[in-house]
Amino acid sequence: MSSVIGKNIRLSVFGESHGEAIGCVIDGLPAGVKLDMDKIYFDMARRAPGKDKTSTPRLEKDIPHILSGLLDGVTTGAPLAMIIENTNTKSKDYKDIMTVPRPSHSDYPAFVKFGGNNDVRGGGHFSARLTAPIVFAGAVAKQILDEKGITVGAHIKQIGEVFDEAFDMNCISAQLLKNVSSKTFSVIDDGAEQKMRDEIEKYRLDLNSVGGIIECAAVGLPAGLGGNMFDTVEGRLSEILFGIPAVKGVQFGLGFGFAAENAKAVNDCYEINDGKVCLKSNNNGGVLGGMTSGAPLVLSVAMKPTPSIAAPQDSVDLEKMENTTLEIKGRHDPCILPRAVPVVESAVALGILDMLSE
Repeated sequence: MSSVIGKNIRLSVFGESHGEAIGCVIDGLPAGVKLDMDKIYFDMARRAPGKDKTSTPRLEKDIPHILSGLLDGVTTGAPLAMIIENTNTKSKDYKDIMTVPRPSHSDYPAFVKFGGNNDVRGGGHFSARLTAPIVFAGAVAKQILDEKGITVGAHIKQIGEVFDEAFDMNCISAQLLKNVSSKTFSVIDDGAEQKMRDEIEKYRLDLNSVGGIIECAAVGLPAGLGGNMFDTVEGRLSEILFGIPAVKGVQFGLGFGFAAENAKAVNDCYEINDGKVCLKSNNNGGVLGGMTSGAPLVLSVAMKPTPSIAAPQDSVDLEKMENTTLEIKGRHDPCILPRAVPVVESAVALGILDMLSE
């Protein structure tokens, strides 16, 4: 198992959902960066559970306790390490699934890989709770990027059959990204929020869950960041994005939408604007040949419905080797999208900072 990512800015994540604590170590950060802890706490709160019926009722404040790498609020250049204590665990809720794997969860492959020694309480190290350290690292990265004039932001593009307004991929302002990142329920069109909440509630009442899409963008990036072949912007960002539980698809720009199109319709043509080379459209999402094009970087992340639901599901008993029915107890998200927005932002910010550090 590898829980370490990054070439220049290296993030190592540790802990389990129901263990004593979760946390991370970040290596390679520059010294002398003044961190605004209130901004870090805000992003942590956006991801934290227990706010309303759209998420698990498990209440965790997710306040990071910094152990090293920060002195008087300024980075020292040493590894930045932090922990978050787990304070609201109910491990007994998981006794029935010790040998009965949850459908569409990591339980069965982890049982095989680790010989039954994997911690299934709350998902253990496979839990979405492990995204809290990613948000901490991303909140740090976003502050460093902001000093370089780079802004990252995301919104919920879709939940079930309900859609938010999409980004205009060739005209995204830093202010728009800051606006959506300032919301606890991140949408562009505020009118979409209640419709999405209603969609989530419909599935919650049916003992079910629902998936969706998060759209993320970054502006202020220089052209030429990244590389071709096996060092592409798409590859580097996808690697960290797929580390987020429930992510099943990542696309840049039109992504799979290119398949039904022709070149005349979707090629991003060039023009000179105020003495600068600009793109007339941005269907490629700001990446060409694995490198940033200078246009806004735009990607979408598809997230599956939370697999832990209370409705009866077919499974197997791994001890008795017989078929059985599983009814999952405990506290689970009927939709992970509202809490996942800051996680996606953080993953993208961390990946961009890693590439810029080269």
